[in-house]
Amino acid sequence: MDEQLKHIRKQLKKELDRNRYQHTLGVMYTAACLAMRYEADLYQAMLAGLLHDCAKCIPGNEQISLCKKNFIVIREVERENPSLLHAKLGAFLARTKYGIEDTAVLHAIEVHTTGSPGMNLLDKIIFIADYIEPNREKAENLREVRALAFRDIDQAVVQILHDTIHYLNYKKGAIDIKTQETYQYYIELLK
Repeated sequence: MDEQLKHIRKQLKKELDRNRYQHTLGVMYTAACLAMRYEADLYQAMLAGLLHDCAKCIPGNEQISLCKKNFIVIREVERENPSLLHAKLGAFLARTKYGIEDTAVLHAIEVHTTGSPGMNLLDKIIFIADYIEPNREKAENLREVRALAFRDIDQAVVQILHDTIHYLNYKKGAIDIKTQETYQYYIELLK
């Protein structure tokens, strides 16, 4: 494994709780598998997978404070649900704390939670890997989505978005408008 990845792994092991760290490794390796399947850059996939949740264990009020301090725009849904900020803040920390300059990696980290209309291949890989990694046990249609991810990446994105929106509606949770926009974009794309 590359020295940069080893160094970041050591740092994250100290900063993330045990379960989040195991999830992070699962995403990194799942992203690597998807990158090989779809002939994407393996190193970018591993790096983005490793760093995708680097801000996740920061308490919500501290995430809000860090975003304000660093001029990261906070939308109303993020203010009400600060855990949604970890993707934006994670991209910022990946750049400023971990020294990542690759804009594709940073973008994949930034959109890994909500998705984004017109995602590139790396964005889709991290978005999907976060959902299907082996440590995740509970998610609607998880077995089917895991298989679908290696057959049709766009269909997997649509299924994850559909299941996420359905779950949040059922739980009466806040749905980020970006998630809805991404879902509509991919529904239209696949018509």
